[in-house]
Amino acid sequence: MGYRVVVASDFAGFDYKEAIKKDLEADPRVDEVIDAGVLASDDKKEYPHVGVNAARKIAAGEADRGIFVCGTGMGMAMSANKVKGVRASTAHDSFSVERLVLSNDAQVLCLGQRVIGLELARRLAREFLGYTFDPSSHSKANVDILCAYED
Repeated sequence: MGYRVVVASDFAGFDYKEAIKKDLEADPRVDEVIDAGVLASDDKKEYPHVGVNAARKIAAGEADRGIFVCGTGMGMAMSANKVKGVRASTAHDSFSVERLVLSNDAQVLCLGQRVIGLELARRLAREFLGYTFDPSSHSKANVDILCAYED
């Protein structure tokens, strides 16, 4: 069974979200792409609403992973992390994307359209889906500690 991936952006990340969405729809590892908005580049909905709504889909089990885009990636990451059970971070290089999953069992990659080029963003999104957290790794203890702070 493939991934169910939720994509989300504010107006500042709309173009990259649309490009990544097309890539995901063509990726054989992906069974479903859920677009949580915004649906137009002139939609000025505030990123916290979009990010929280998209992250809630992961927390509810409706999606396995998320790729969220705003101007820097930081706002979307902060928004997604407000949802219990969701771990999100901005990552703008391959090593950070790897560690996002392998060390932190994060479900959400956040990217900044105003920070990196489109081809790098597309590459990082592809790489993000190539990693799987190993619950027997030494990193599991740290993930458990993070989760305990949510309670």
